[in-house]
Amino acid sequence: MKHKIVFLDRKSIIADIRAPGFDHLWVDHGKTAPDEVLARIADASIIISNKVRLSGEILAQAPGVKMIAVCATGTDNVDLAYCKANGVVVSNIRGYAVHTLPEHVFMLILALRRNLLGWREDVRAGLWQQADQFCLFTRPISDIHGSTLGLIGLGVLGQSVRRIAEAFGMKVLVAEHKHAASVRDGHTAFDTVLREADVISLHTPLTPETRHLISSREFGLMKQTAILINTARGNLVDEAALLEALKSKRIAGAGFDVLSVEPPREGNPLLDLDLPNFILTPHVAWGGRAAMQIMADQLIDNIEAFVAGTPRNVVA
Repeated sequence: MKHKIVFLDRKSIIADIRAPGFDHLWVDHGKTAPDEVLARIADASIIISNKVRLSGEILAQAPGVKMIAVCATGTDNVDLAYCKANGVVVSNIRGYAVHTLPEHVFMLILALRRNLLGWREDVRAGLWQQADQFCLFTRPISDIHGSTLGLIGLGVLGQSVRRIAEAFGMKVLVAEHKHAASVRDGHTAFDTVLREADVISLHTPLTPETRHLISSREFGLMKQTAILINTARGNLVDEAALLEALKSKRIAGAGFDVLSVEPPREGNPLLDLDLPNFILTPHVAWGGRAAMQIMADQLIDNIEAFVAGTPRNVVA
């Protein structure tokens, strides 16, 4: 069988992608709009997608599709239930961002705990130049050494964040699942983590159960000096509740690399939030060049394994 492989959003990956070692036809599309998906996958046997949504309704009209190679770790853009019920193998990428994303997490933590944006504002405003001594003390500085990090999610990324945190001298609490009936060894009750952590970092997939995992109730449990870091998925956090928590100083700050809708073409209240204790980056925590090359290599490994009859990194 000669496979037709269609990459729906090739421009989302900056890397060299080697050709699979089997007879195939490869078709690249830089990006694919929702109304273009069906026509592009209609005669494909293997689909590659980073973020293009693949619903059961669309896939049902492309019966030749045998594999979806997700060029990312998250698979919330694919109807996994449909794929499982209809024998479509879905494989994802694992462990590729184990260095680049945790580095981004700590960039945000350090910038917020040490008030980097606030100091830059003050220097630009001329406050240092007008000071009556050699230094300027207009904003608080909080060390991360000796502080407590609360991890929600302990996959490979959460584990890497934990290692860096411990190297900085942080105490690390790993949260048990929300509403869990019991607490596993090495874990701490979800609400206890919220109450005790100085920094909370999210590293869990987006599922119906984790949607708005953090909302008004959870912000109410956090320390007023706490900061929230989200490099996972935007909808893990209720954005309206986050906005209120920041404006009311219920928490001390937040660093986000994700939003509920991406790209935010219709706007988002967080885009207009001009505060020194809020940092928003455009979903790039995963995007170190070395990490993207690992992703590209693993993508082809996944496809070759499927064609060889030994699928790997299977999620459905």
